[in-house]
Amino acid sequence: MNEKRILSQYVYKMVATLVKNEVVDVVISPGSRSTPLAYAFAATPMIKVYRQVDERSAGFFALGLAKAQAKPVVLLCTSGTAAANYYPAIVEAHYARVPLIVITADRPHELREVGAPQAINQPHLFGEHVKWSVDFPIPDDAKQTLPFIERHLVRAINTAYSAPYGPVHINVPFREPLLIEIDDIVLYSDYQETFKSELVPTPEAQYHFGKLLRNTERGLLIIGELPLGTNRDLLWSVIRRLKWPVLIEPLSNMRRAVPQDCMSYVITTYDALLKVDAFKAQVQPETVVRFGAQPISKFVMQFIAETMPEHYIVVDESSQFRDAIACATHVLQAELTAWLEELTLSDNEADDMYLAKWQEAHTIAKQKISQYEGTDEGAVVADILKNLPNGSDIFVSNSMPIRDIDTFFLETTKDIKIYANRGANGIDGIISTALGMSATTSRPMHVLIGDLALLHDSNGFIATRYQQCQLTTIVLNNDGGGIFSYLPQAQIEPHYEDLFGTPTALTFESLAALYEMHYEMVNYDQLQLVNFHEQETLMLLEVTTNRKENVAAHRALWAQIAEAIE
Repeated sequence: MNEKRILSQYVYKMVATLVKNEVVDVVISPGSRSTPLAYAFAATPMIKVYRQVDERSAGFFALGLAKAQAKPVVLLCTSGTAAANYYPAIVEAHYARVPLIVITADRPHELREVGAPQAINQPHLFGEHVKWSVDFPIPDDAKQTLPFIERHLVRAINTAYSAPYGPVHINVPFREPLLIEIDDIVLYSDYQETFKSELVPTPEAQYHFGKLLRNTERGLLIIGELPLGTNRDLLWSVIRRLKWPVLIEPLSNMRRAVPQDCMSYVITTYDALLKVDAFKAQVQPETVVRFGAQPISKFVMQFIAETMPEHYIVVDESSQFRDAIACATHVLQAELTAWLEELTLSDNEADDMYLAKWQEAHTIAKQKISQYEGTDEGAVVADILKNLPNGSDIFVSNSMPIRDIDTFFLETTKDIKIYANRGANGIDGIISTALGMSATTSRPMHVLIGDLALLHDSNGFIATRYQQCQLTTIVLNNDGGGIFSYLPQAQIEPHYEDLFGTPTALTFESLAALYEMHYEMVNYDQLQLVNFHEQETLMLLEVTTNRKENVAAHRALWAQIAEAIE
């Protein structure tokens, strides 16, 4: 068998195994060493190929695809530093629990560590930020080779797709020549099927969990960002039966389409409420149960740490449960599946007065937030949320945008979904992740982002030159790092602007023109007139704001809420 045929069988066995396991979305960063796999993917009708030449942005684009579909996506690059540029997205995927199949093409073993170009130490490159890593053998005609790569690729897929989801890394060495046969290839996989299982608590664990909840008078539910694919109806079933106040953060996507019979339990103004010491003293819980990741608001976690409830139960699909405040008294390792409906929660001892205190304070804070008027970033975010059409998605940058969403996105019957990269909480890759999500959903996608975060990922827009993309980007340009204005660093004026404010004096009209986006520079009054219902394929709206005014306006709102509650 000639070398070209051997190489073709090798890469098509990989493609067949992916297709057999329903992994069909591939993001390719073009390069020479990955040629065999790139051609094999492109020549396979069942594979949907996306392209992005910037590897850092490509990694986040794949992350967005996987988040939107709650299923694995392949990420392919050439050898050398191309692979290293995937690292930020892989770190995010690891901590956000997003399934990625990262395939890095490599030089053959004889060209490693000998000074060959574009040859770095790639096996296990991503360390503990991937769930599993494997260095594949060089393509040859040994009878063991194809079964080896097939079984190990299945293992990689299953590992990425088992709870908790996460990225895996496959390093694949290729010798030259790199061309393969692209005609008359039949995909064939010997592997039959994988049967997934659910991670369910034992009957004993369910009994004790239910008993503890039933016997609690002052109970509090917290719902953070949930695992991909979670059936939220199961959590609404728990909420309506338990009748506890529930602090729901926007990334849970349970502030939207709230069932009418659950509306009275939902508390979305908790970030403002838990800044008020007098209120916190009245609502100290006996038991706290948290589903999903830790919430955005640090005041929620401070509240738990300060009050030290008798029971703080973390329900998490991983044994490496997330408890940054070291207060958990119980951990229930489980996926959020049908077992939740089987919990016996009737005749519980929930204190109606405890719920009433939360409801009363929430009503006051909600009124202040709903009536808030101004020209600061909070008012801009509130107005955007009012104007977004039903059935829209909004991807939110970290730092101040996600915190303004947490404040101003109140519970609603509208269907607006909120997304963000809160695994590592970075500001890189925001545009690319949003573009990846929008590429596989029929819902209008909007991005709310600051000027520095947009600069971090301006190359993300390169993806729009290779595939049809639809995105409305709303950049809040306060000329620098706005979140630092809320931190102690802002109190020390010497060097503050150079080190933390970091103004660039840049606007984004030229960037929009570069990618042929519809562009508007709008002030607050003009923003209210934007018709988000008639969305351009690519649109960039720039709103200029002032960092000092933003801080003053936010603190004034919090003070008004505190005064009204006290």
